[in-house]
Amino acid sequence: MVIQPKIRGFICTNAHPVGCATNVKQQIAYVKQQNHWADGPKNVLVIGCSTGYGLASRIVSAFGYGAKTLGVCFEKPPTENRTGTAGWYNTAAFHQESKNAGVYAKTINGDAFSREIKEQAIDAIKQDLGSVDLVIYSLASPRRVDPSDGKVYKSTLKPIGQAYTTKTYDTDKDRIHDISLEPANDEEIANTIKVMGGEDWELWMQALNEAGVLAQGCKTTAYTYIGKELTWPIYGQATIGKAKEDLDRAAAAINENYQNLSVSAHVSSLKALVTQASSAIPVMPLYISLIYKVMKEEGTHEGCIEQIAGLYTEKLYSENASVDETNRFRMDGKETNDATQAKIKKLWDQISQENFHELSDYKGYHKEFLHLFGFGFESVNYEEDVNPLADWV
Repeated sequence: MVIQPKIRGFICTNAHPVGCATNVKQQIAYVKQQNHWADGPKNVLVIGCSTGYGLASRIVSAFGYGAKTLGVCFEKPPTENRTGTAGWYNTAAFHQESKNAGVYAKTINGDAFSREIKEQAIDAIKQDLGSVDLVIYSLASPRRVDPSDGKVYKSTLKPIGQAYTTKTYDTDKDRIHDISLEPANDEEIANTIKVMGGEDWELWMQALNEAGVLAQGCKTTAYTYIGKELTWPIYGQATIGKAKEDLDRAAAAINENYQNLSVSAHVSSLKALVTQASSAIPVMPLYISLIYKVMKEEGTHEGCIEQIAGLYTEKLYSENASVDETNRFRMDGKETNDATQAKIKKLWDQISQENFHELSDYKGYHKEFLHLFGFGFESVNYEEDVNPLADWV
C-alpha cells in the first residue's frame, strides 16, 4: 500500500515502516560516530522501549556499549490493510539492526503495569541474560490497571489549587489561542500519581530483586521532565508535577531498599522534545516550537539520541556525575538556564496568530512530529508501494 500520514489532532493514526526504520538507522549511525564509549552496561532492561527516549536508550545501550537489551512495550502489529504503530516498526527495525550487528535483542509486547509482563521479562532475563545491570524506566501512559485489584486509573493534565489560563497552539487548526484549565480535585491528583508516579517503577525493581536477577551495583533511572516558569503551571504546579515528585520518592526508596546490592537509582530530567506524550499536553507544542528556534540559534539543540548519549556518558557511567538537590540527574540545563529561558519568555510574550510562524520553529516541530511516525524523511519515497507487514526478528 501507499502510506501517507493520517493526522488527527495531536496524533498520527498510522506509521510508515520504511520511515521508522530510517529513524532508527539514523540514531544508530549517530551512536556509532561517537568515540567516547567506555565501560558501561552489559545487560539492559528498557521498560517503555519503542519510541522516544526509551528507544534512544536501547540504541545507546546496544550500539554504544554492545549491551544485550530486553525491551518491554505495548504496540499494535500491522495487518494487510492497516499499518502497525510506529513503535512496532521501530522495534522491528531495531531487531533487524541488532541481528545484523550480532547483538542480542528481545522484546516483550504487553502491558508493563501487569504482573504477567513482569514475569515474562524475568523469565527472559533468567534464560538469556542471567541478570540485568541497568534498568531504564521510560513509560508514558494515560491509564494504568492496578495489578493488585484490577482497578483502572486515568491521569489528568490539570493545574492544582487554581484555574490556569495561558497561550497554546492548536496544531489542527494552525491557531494561537488562550486555553483555560480548571484545577484538579484530590481524586484526580491521586489517580495521576497512581498512573505516572513511581509505584510501578518500584514494583518492577521489587519483582526483579525477588527473582534474583538484579546484578550487584545495578543502576536504574526513570525519565522525567521538569521545565521552568512557562511550563510549571502544567508541569511543576500541576497533577503531572505531583506524579514527578512521587518518582523522586520512589528513587529514594529503591536506593534504601536495595543497599545490599548497591543499587543506584536516580530520576533523570531530560529536555523538552516532540514526543507522542508531549504533543498531547496543552502549552507544549507552542513552547517546544519556541525552544527549538532559540536553541537551534544558540547551537544547543539536541534530540532524543543526543540527550541519552549524554546521560550515559556524563551521568550514568561517569565517576564525576553531578546531581541536583533532590538527587536527580539533570540533562536539561541547555534548555532551563536563565539566559535561554529569558529569550524564550521574550518570544512567548510577543507571539500572536500573525507572527507565530515567523517567531517560532513550528516547521522544525512539525518535521520532528512526522518523524515520530516514520514520515518526512527526504530519503524515503512516500509514493512507493510498501508492505505494511513487519515482524520482530
